[in-house]
Amino acid sequence: MIEAGFLDLWTTVGVAFDLTGAIAAASAGLWLWPRRARLGRTGAMVLAALFVTSCWSLTLAAAATGTLPPIVASLFESARNLAWLVVVLRLFSGDGRDTTLAPIRPVIIALCFVEMLHLCIDYGLLNVALPISAQRVAFEFNVMFRLLVTVGGLVLVHNLYAGCSHEARSGLRWPTIGLAVLWAFDLNLYTISYLAGGWPTEIAAFRGLATLFLALFIGLAAAGNRDELRIRPSRAVTFQTFSLLVIGAYLVGMVAVAQWLSYAGGNFARLIELAFLTLASAIAFVVLPSRRLRSWLKVTLAKHFFQHRYDYREEWLRFTRTIGSGGEEAAPLGERVVKSIADLFESPAGLLLTPSDQGEMTLAARWNWAEIEVPAIAMSMQSQSHLERTGFIVDLDAIRDAGIDGEGTPQLDTPPWLLGDTRAWAVIPLVHYERLVGTVVLARPQFVRKFDWEDFDLLRVIGQQVASYLAENASQIALAEANRFDDFHRRIAFVMHDIKNLASQFSLLARNAELHADKPAFRADMLVTLRNSSEKLNALIARLGRYGTGAVDKLDIVSTREVLGAIAARYRDSRQFVLVESPDLDITANRHSLEQVLVHLVQNGLDASEPHSPVFLSVVADGLHARFEVLDSGCGMSAEFVRNGLFKPFVSTKSGGFGIGAFEARELVRAMRGRLDVESREGLGSRFVVRIPLSEATNLYHNLTKNDQKVA
Repeated sequence: MIEAGFLDLWTTVGVAFDLTGAIAAASAGLWLWPRRARLGRTGAMVLAALFVTSCWSLTLAAAATGTLPPIVASLFESARNLAWLVVVLRLFSGDGRDTTLAPIRPVIIALCFVEMLHLCIDYGLLNVALPISAQRVAFEFNVMFRLLVTVGGLVLVHNLYAGCSHEARSGLRWPTIGLAVLWAFDLNLYTISYLAGGWPTEIAAFRGLATLFLALFIGLAAAGNRDELRIRPSRAVTFQTFSLLVIGAYLVGMVAVAQWLSYAGGNFARLIELAFLTLASAIAFVVLPSRRLRSWLKVTLAKHFFQHRYDYREEWLRFTRTIGSGGEEAAPLGERVVKSIADLFESPAGLLLTPSDQGEMTLAARWNWAEIEVPAIAMSMQSQSHLERTGFIVDLDAIRDAGIDGEGTPQLDTPPWLLGDTRAWAVIPLVHYERLVGTVVLARPQFVRKFDWEDFDLLRVIGQQVASYLAENASQIALAEANRFDDFHRRIAFVMHDIKNLASQFSLLARNAELHADKPAFRADMLVTLRNSSEKLNALIARLGRYGTGAVDKLDIVSTREVLGAIAARYRDSRQFVLVESPDLDITANRHSLEQVLVHLVQNGLDASEPHSPVFLSVVADGLHARFEVLDSGCGMSAEFVRNGLFKPFVSTKSGGFGIGAFEARELVRAMRGRLDVESREGLGSRFVVRIPLSEATNLYHNLTKNDQKVA
């Protein structure tokens, strides 16, 4: 009883949809009658086909209720197919291709012949009593003939639209879509019927929907604004739909193979069928969620279904969400810059390189790429100049291939560390007002493809936008540092004022003591103490007056041995400090400033080292410079801190530190025409290198300058 009720339900649904389809086809025909001229020579045949289709839907409903025998519905279905095949032929002739495409007429004649065979089989089944086995064979032949007609009709519809001219597509778009819907539904219906060996009542109940869509699209074909109508599915909808189609095709294929195995498997048919279904399901669970497969699907759909590869609105919204995300949990700007560009190609990782204070390109940020080793100087000045001048987007795979065959290599000195790492895929320069503010290195995505003009255009636009963010961020940081310096100078001004007053009081006290002290011994001690204090305070005032400017009083010829001797005397009670035997060199520097720099570096090394770990100080001649080295084996510093925090004022790793010592040391070295470099590894230690010009180099420079002035 339950099964009968269930079948009655589907019969009722089928009758309702069939009547709806009949009404829709008849309404479309009536509406189209005064407008048939819009369809040209095909208008009258389309009206006839709609009338036949409406009658077919009515006979389906009547056959389902038992009013008419099923042979009548089958007869009208054949008439429907023949009518629409004639419409397709008229559409070919309307485009002028019926004379150039010779196979069209034979195909249609063959399909008409198949329909006639189908009618003969139906008539034989109705009038001749056949055994059950023969009836099953006849049923399969019946379904096979229907499949041949639907497949042939779909092939004709595809060739009709795919081969038409650009001008004719606006008139053919909607009729071909309607016929594709009608015959595609029949294709699935008869395929399932053939595989199941019986009529699928539940699926057949929805045939009226296919008729409804056909009538709707035929009406659109005759609409006055048909040229303005477009189906514009979003890329996300297209991708999801195509993914469902792929999964559906996979499942249908899996069921078909399983059905074939059940026929050919013999005694172990059921076991073989279950084993195949298990294996196919396991493969589906592994392959279908694959990121590589999804990337391939997106590229394929973008290439064949859309005029442009990218959905620029969606890409721009995603870019702004990524680059503009804020809050405490947001990633640093450098990582967001890399991610915003990597998302365009589904790249899993990337790097951001930015110019250092010296101008060389150094690592500024990583995104999901911790294992790659990036040298201190990541890119040569020649490469930076080339990228800045041309904005060239580097395809590293193309350069690797060109390195083999010697063709197509761009004029770029590509760093070896990039070519050596096979994950490195592309280099995108970030240019802001003709100035290179950074470079993004992308890792290889799951699905790799060649860059084309659309990729380059989008990357240039995104690169310019990202460069403006980086430039604005650098300006904000510089402005914040300037504000903090202003505040620092205001504080120091008060301190200097107080110390000056104290120094004046001490000086006055010393003069009064010289005149009024009674005891010579006390007077002598007091004078020495006060004079020393006065000298120290005045020296402190002088240093505070120079603080933050990096200025030195004057440059003289200084002996390195005297400088190292003064530092050794300062740390003579420390067992950690080790002065390496070094040559005596004459340099051009300010002795007080140089001692201040070296004392700061040595003291930092002592603070960062264990009590038993030595800190070495040495000097050697290095070309035109004297190279001072301070080496320790302390806790070390990370590469990110060295690049982004060590020489930034007010950034300190010490509790309560002011964070200005390293910055001041570098500025003092620069004021002496030198350079301060650092190499450090966490857990291994640090190596500070101070280069100061030799006196001979300074004399040579002055002589050359004087000669140039005389020539000028």
